[in-house]
Amino acid sequence: MERTTNDQHQRATGGNPALTAGPHIIVFANEKGGTGKSTTAVHVAIALAAKGARVACFDLDHRQRTVGRYLDNRAETMRRRGVELPMPRHATHDGTSEAFFEDNWHQLAEGSDFLVIDTPGRDDHFARTAATLSNTLVTPMNDSFVDFDLIGQVDPDTYNVTRPSFYSELIWDARKQRARADGTTIDWVVLRNRLQHIEARNMRRVSDALAQLSKRVGFRIIPGLGERVIYRELFPQGLTMIDSREFGAMGLAHVAARQELREMMAALQLPEAGAAEPALPGVDLGGVAA
Repeated sequence: MERTTNDQHQRATGGNPALTAGPHIIVFANEKGGTGKSTTAVHVAIALAAKGARVACFDLDHRQRTVGRYLDNRAETMRRRGVELPMPRHATHDGTSEAFFEDNWHQLAEGSDFLVIDTPGRDDHFARTAATLSNTLVTPMNDSFVDFDLIGQVDPDTYNVTRPSFYSELIWDARKQRARADGTTIDWVVLRNRLQHIEARNMRRVSDALAQLSKRVGFRIIPGLGERVIYRELFPQGLTMIDSREFGAMGLAHVAARQELREMMAALQLPEAGAAEPALPGVDLGGVAA
């Protein structure tokens, strides 16, 4: 994780000690793939836009480009059907250029209430930078000790937490650096996706381990989206559970999925549009040391 000192932070904000109000930055980050990170990011972005917020999305995963393609599909559906749907502005990073990253960050942040950032499922320089500058950092994970291993280690016999992982320590350090730099608290949220089909004893063990670790490293635990076919089926059209009028008749699975989304949005505890707290108006990678 990049370490941002007070002097570096001043350079990142143009040396202006009085921060202007900027978007609330929501970063979805997990160095393991397959956790529903991009699907969750799109649903959060569309849900915020549907409430009238000005939302922008920045897809940092130039290889998969799931969020970018999802929103491209959505724009095509709007054109093909002649309908208007809540639609964030969006861009996809090229994966290498710091200037491209900085320019798009500034452009997307300008005039936005929320900037939603999706990151690759691997260690990535730009993802670490985005996490450091976030207001809300969301780490989706499946309910398994394979995914838990990213943030903590457990005793193989008792399943009690033995220590935080390197990733947890990096985020803990980033939060301390950010607090020293501008007094901002990064709200770290571990989001439990795909809970429905996990064996009950394993679910309890993972839940207990998360509760233990959250007290040590300071993240919140909230429920996410279930393992439902509907989420995968919506991708080609770029639709989400917010777009119920585009489905026709809704089944029980649709209703349950919409309720999951409502509960997740409430648990994220995001500010109301127009009430976002002061945030970094941009990022200068030259002022962030690796």
